[in-house]
Amino acid sequence: MAPRERLPPKLKPAPKPERQKREARPEKIAAFGLGLSAESRAAAWLIAHGYRILARRWKSPLGEIDIIAARRHTLIFVEVKARATLDDAAEAVTERQQQRIAAAAEIWLANNPMPAIRDMRFDAILVAPGKLPRHIPAAFES
Repeated sequence: MAPRERLPPKLKPAPKPERQKREARPEKIAAFGLGLSAESRAAAWLIAHGYRILARRWKSPLGEIDIIAARRHTLIFVEVKARATLDDAAEAVTERQQQRIAAAAEIWLANNPMPAIRDMRFDAILVAPGKLPRHIPAAFES
């Protein structure tokens, strides 16, 4: 009788390495809280001025839209910026951010058709401590 060849034992897949949880830096936590607070103030301002909030912090693979709102037949995509001064907030809306928000807005519109909407625009709301929010309609237009 011929000796049997030994087959190697079945190999188990290697265990996945555990992800190390990183502690969030205090300045990141503070910035996140400031952003949420500014978005809440901006949403309250829009509601007080007759807008209906459709979505907040809407995320897509191409970008995030802080607030999506509508009033009458107009749909607005809002970028909220909070800085120490309103002027600093205005300078913080970059062209790259505008492009990402516009791309995300296209995805939102494809997923949420709204036949009653006749107009659409991209606004900014600037927030600074101790000041009323400043709404800039059609902020992305040159």
